[in-house]
Amino acid sequence: MTQHAKPDTMTYQAQLEKIRAGQGFVAALDQSGGSTPKALRLYGIEEDAYNNDDEMFALIHQMRSRIVNAPSFTGDKVVGAILFEMTMDRQIAGKPAAQTLWEDNGVVPFLKVDKGLRDQHDGVQLMKPIDGLDETLERAVAAGMFGTKMRSVISAANPAGVAANVAQQFEIGKRILAHGLMPILEPEVTISIDDKAETEALLLAEITKQLDTLDDDQQIMLKLTLPEEPNIYLPLVNHPKVLRIVALSGGYDRAEANRRLAQNSGIIASFSRALTEGLSAQQDDAAFNATLAQTIDDIHAASVAG
Repeated sequence: MTQHAKPDTMTYQAQLEKIRAGQGFVAALDQSGGSTPKALRLYGIEEDAYNNDDEMFALIHQMRSRIVNAPSFTGDKVVGAILFEMTMDRQIAGKPAAQTLWEDNGVVPFLKVDKGLRDQHDGVQLMKPIDGLDETLERAVAAGMFGTKMRSVISAANPAGVAANVAQQFEIGKRILAHGLMPILEPEVTISIDDKAETEALLLAEITKQLDTLDDDQQIMLKLTLPEEPNIYLPLVNHPKVLRIVALSGGYDRAEANRRLAQNSGIIASFSRALTEGLSAQQDDAAFNATLAQTIDDIHAASVAG
């Protein structure tokens, strides 16, 4: 069996405890190539403001850095942050991004590792092959990352599709665990489907089944769509092999996402669009920081309500 370099034990244990017991939420700052133009547009930067991908990613890095450097972005209410690979490789406040998050802000860093989605089959979109995953995970360990996140999508209550989706998440999750990193498995359920509640019941059953395949000393995290039936995922919240469940906003605006989140005990937010809603490149620092502080307060309140 291949031996991989593991994270520093003391740091890892401190970060583990922060995620396990921290009263806050996980910020999703991991927009990638496909979603970056939309994120920039919502931030007030149109596509004619950049000429190529390098310029686009430089602008999104400025936005992320501005968020991380804001006075309210601390471990008091933001327990973790999910980064895009290019963010891991860049600096924020003069240090490698993961180092700034943990050492300066008290925020636990995660890395998005998936490479996008396959075409839909059996009502789901599995992840594309993650080329060079072991190398990326080794770099993540060296950069000081605590864990990873990877997303696939479920758009129908198709038992075969849901089973395949969850099985893929756990299969890759075990490879991530072998590097000593904490995987966040994200089998997202599309919020607009008619059979969402039925789909979520199937998802609960498949995740429960796959958790039995983990070793007794292994834990994973889950990132799940806010469900139709409040507290349907409570058995997973209380499962010994689940460190924490975080929820994606999934297209709900922040008010609706927070309302649904507050109904689900033990689940905390991991919002992307709902986190940056209302922020603008045109705001001065005072307005930007005030808007972000209010957003963080609102999402934090919903996260601890349960």
